Amino acid sequence: MKPKIEVYDTTLRDGTQGEGIDFSVKDKLRIAERLGAFGVHCIEGGYPGSNPRDMTFFREAQGKRFGTAALAAFGSTCKKDTLASNDPQVRSLLEAETPVVTVFGKSWLLHVREVLGTTPEENLRMIRDTVGYLRDQGRRVVYDSEHAFDGYKDDPEYAMDTWCAARDAGAEMIVLCDTNGGMLFSDVGATVQAAVKRLGLHVGIHTHNDTGLAVANTIAAIQAGAVHVQGTVNGYGERTGNCDLVSVIAHLAHKLGRVSVPEESVVRLRELSLFVAETANMTHDHCQPWVGSRAFKHKGGGHVDAVRKNPKTYEHMEPEAVGNERDVLVSDLSGRSNIVLKAQALGLKVTRDTPELPAILARVKELEQEGYAFEAAGASFALLLRSLLNHRGDPPFEVVDYHVSIRSGIVPEATMKVKVGRNIHHTVASGDGPVNALDGALRSALIKSFPAIERVRLTDYKVRILGGVGGSAAKTRVLITSTDGEREWGTVGVHENIVDASLKALVESMEFALLG
Repeated sequence: MKPKIEVYDTTLRDGTQGEGIDFSVKDKLRIAERLGAFGVHCIEGGYPGSNPRDMTFFREAQGKRFGTAALAAFGSTCKKDTLASNDPQVRSLLEAETPVVTVFGKSWLLHVREVLGTTPEENLRMIRDTVGYLRDQGRRVVYDSEHAFDGYKDDPEYAMDTWCAARDAGAEMIVLCDTNGGMLFSDVGATVQAAVKRLGLHVGIHTHNDTGLAVANTIAAIQAGAVHVQGTVNGYGERTGNCDLVSVIAHLAHKLGRVSVPEESVVRLRELSLFVAETANMTHDHCQPWVGSRAFKHKGGGHVDAVRKNPKTYEHMEPEAVGNERDVLVSDLSGRSNIVLKAQALGLKVTRDTPELPAILARVKELEQEGYAFEAAGASFALLLRSLLNHRGDPPFEVVDYHVSIRSGIVPEATMKVKVGRNIHHTVASGDGPVNALDGALRSALIKSFPAIERVRLTDYKVRILGGVGGSAAKTRVLITSTDGEREWGTVGVHENIVDASLKALVESMEFALLG
């Protein structure tokens, strides 16, 4: 039986080195709690010797439990010509009071001579002394061999000597790092295999994504005998990022048949990915393998028809296995199968024999020609479909009249009359811009009759001027994304006037929200 793969998450340290990512101490604690509940084995909390925020995190983490995960502090070997016991940075690792300490050291002679400015012998002494001292203080030690593959290519014997030095001093894991992210998986596999054979100890892998091979190189290392994987959620990290643990965990479970996190956690991979993205205040990557919103979306009519007959024809696995879902895009490339599958997903009884189907398909293509885009506006398509099938019924409300006032130096203001049943609500609202004012006026009118609208908020607003011969009078397409805290949906409006286009998208967003 193949050994279990240990998942070592470094989102809270490597991930924060990514451009635009800045976790607060509370953010880091929340992510650590989520990672622990998810079932990772070790959580690297940060570099206590580098900044006060990480030291604060470790202080606040003391006494807390993060599922069954161990917390690790990260740092380097002691300085040259300095005993580990006298090195302030090494002491800060002990002050973090974590059960695991991960230290990195040099395995590439280029770095030993030009970065550390020391001798090969002194570098080996630094590794042995640091690892041994931390072990004597009761810490479990993971040794990260920085630039391991470059070092092994340059001088295999010396690189191997550094790994043996860490092993002999008491490290429980030797992790080979592709720090520059430039290795090919063939080199990674061969080096890991040689290390496993020589060390007689558990070997791990830590890759960067500079050439787009971080996940592939990690898989190659596992196939060569690595049993410990380091990476970050969503691949966040310095330069082009680190190995994406989301993809690795999915590969382990569904392609390699290897055990890592608990089986019940794998179906929550998309949930974890979204949570970390939201906490990082980053837009989730729609094209992210396995868990992106587009990972199981189908657009071409022929593809959709095949998926309708058997999803295996164009899907490598069931999307639900990682917490994702299948979706069908509707556009001018759509065939009947696109419409049928999309309608069925919306709970409408539509088949390829539905009499209205040709008219629906023709109307979709006609609207797309006018500038509508239903790919990102599923709610607008749902309302259109209900209307063409005579399932929409009377609209829950009607905008009778509206006016937007925009004057230089004055906050935009919107006045709106909305009819709900026999009642007409007349509201006024101001906003940061005309659309914000419109949204406020419409929302104020509807909340009086529909309290649930209070939960609805806009999360994204996109405007595109559609090409044509109209010049400044060209049509404008507005795409709006909304949420009620549980669902998320998109609506579209097209008009020569940006305010009219925005209002149409807003009205459809609110109407869709009221469908429940």
